[in-house]
Amino acid sequence: MSEPARRDVTAARPSGGGGDVGRRVARRRERLGLSREDVAARAGTAPGCLRHLEESPAAPGAGFLLRLAAALDTTAAELQGPGGAVRPSGPGQEAGHPDLVELGPGECHDLLSAHGVGRISVSTSWGPAVVPVDYRVVDDAVVLRAAPDASPAAAAGSEVAFEVDHIDETLSEGWSVLVVGRARQLTESEAVRLVGREYHRPWPGGSREMWLRLDPGSITGRRIRVR
Repeated sequence: MSEPARRDVTAARPSGGGGDVGRRVARRRERLGLSREDVAARAGTAPGCLRHLEESPAAPGAGFLLRLAAALDTTAAELQGPGGAVRPSGPGQEAGHPDLVELGPGECHDLLSAHGVGRISVSTSWGPAVVPVDYRVVDDAVVLRAAPDASPAAAAGSEVAFEVDHIDETLSEGWSVLVVGRARQLTESEAVRLVGREYHRPWPGGSREMWLRLDPGSITGRRIRVR
């Protein structure tokens, strides 16, 4: 193996979601009708290094990613996906052979627990609203903080829907999890016990003294996969 290829393999370090980069690289390469050898030659690396990236949970180093992006006539942000390309959802297109599958309770719970920002639907004095909130899962319940005069506070004492999702427009894939249940305001003593378990501060900052707990009545989810 050449020295540049060895450095690229070293740069492809294990990462929890790094496999998605390799899938985007493979999808882009196939759409352009290029072989691994073609892309490797353009990027100045070895075909084996490219195969390693496409087939294993690895994330390339910054230099290698930039060379791959140039070889594939795209940008590093596009290859990184939603975490690197900051843009609104919507322009993505349907993939060639998509499958819409239902998620089981365990996978729904895992996805819900792994995220920190979702959307809650509430009925307010001026009409229905869907607002983004940061949250945590505590004892299988969704817990969030709100200002008493903010829209999420209207969820207290009513049945609400809460949704989290992840969309990857480059791969035309994604998933969503929907929680439906009754929300209630936590008592002061309950809130005090949660403070010690909280490891985040609300993104908007400011005072968020009202604690809400959503106990799931149902949790459902769907995923779009491409064959």
